[in-house]
Amino acid sequence: MDQRQQDTPRVVLGVSGGIAAYKACELLRRLTESGHETRVVPTDAALHFVGAATWSALSGAPVATEVWESVHEVPHVRIGQAADLVVVAPASADILAKAAHGLADDLLTNTLLTARCPLVFAPAMHTEMWEHPATQENVATLRRRGAVVIEPAVGRLTGTDTGKGRLPEPDAIFEVCRGVLARGAGEAAVDLAGRHVVISAGGTREPLDPVRFLGNRSSGKQGYALARTAVTRGARVTLVAANTELPAPAGVDVVPVGTAVQLREAVVKAAADADAVVMAAAVADFRPAVYAADKIKKRDGADPEPVGLVRNPDILAELSTDRSRAGQIVVGFAAETEDVLANARAKLARKRCDLLVVNEVGERKTFGAEESEAVVLGADGSETAVPYGRKEVLSDTVWDLVALRFP
Repeated sequence: MDQRQQDTPRVVLGVSGGIAAYKACELLRRLTESGHETRVVPTDAALHFVGAATWSALSGAPVATEVWESVHEVPHVRIGQAADLVVVAPASADILAKAAHGLADDLLTNTLLTARCPLVFAPAMHTEMWEHPATQENVATLRRRGAVVIEPAVGRLTGTDTGKGRLPEPDAIFEVCRGVLARGAGEAAVDLAGRHVVISAGGTREPLDPVRFLGNRSSGKQGYALARTAVTRGARVTLVAANTELPAPAGVDVVPVGTAVQLREAVVKAAADADAVVMAAAVADFRPAVYAADKIKKRDGADPEPVGLVRNPDILAELSTDRSRAGQIVVGFAAETEDVLANARAKLARKRCDLLVVNEVGERKTFGAEESEAVVLGADGSETAVPYGRKEVLSDTVWDLVALRFP
């Protein structure tokens, strides 16, 4: 085998039975076009939705469906052994149950048992099936073993049904796969497996009247990057998003909010069973004391009435002081314009969080950019500099430091 072949990531795309199987065609296209050597292993049920000829044409490789095909090549063992990643999309309730209990009655389940590489499951099923205690126990079992089980999306299902159980979009699943491949195999690659993390993102808006508000320039991109990287590390992720226009990351429960009070309510509720809470959102310190039910009119020759302000709740300090469970890690963010580190250390002591991510902001700095740089301060006196780069790099550094602090 030449060096190019050795360096080509080998991906097995498992497809189980479900109407969402057609979306796997687009995921397959993304994998092959980005240079991944991809082999499709569909179940018999999946072939009722998309035929073997389609999988073969899109992957450029033969499609194996039976344990008894090409027996001399021992496909039920070799396919899993040779893979760098196995992703099952869609993953039905049936395939999740079989994987959790170690059943091997077809080629795909044999592949899952023999694989020693990272496993990613993208479930798709009706809401009642997803929420059934048996399915939830199977998902928990797979996550404890280090598999990445992406939370399904909320939306239109088959027929007229709507709810949680929709397969995330192929592009989003692809990004999860790419992140998992980048981290490699082993327990360290999924160091957040079995953990629930809560992240806030975006910027709150405090209404003055029906058309105006007090807000800030936060884009939410860093919070969303934290959510994406947490998924690839095996976490169950709740993202409380304030006024963002970003697409929901695959496998993330997104809770949309508007104001600081709404964000507090959502974060405190989600944090009740969370192992870590990362407050990346830019929360307004103040809100108007009075909300005008009608639009405030400009009066000729008259100065506007002063706008009275009242304090918003200090969510970060509250979370740090009243931790909902023992060992919970709380991370804050600080955007500073001057005396950056001195102000950040004072804030870290005042808020009593475990980690504080501080970056310098200003005109053309940080807001809305795809890259950032920061320093992560620890309550233990540590200081970790993160050089300028993609927000995912900073996100992984934050999770590295969080994982080290888990009891």
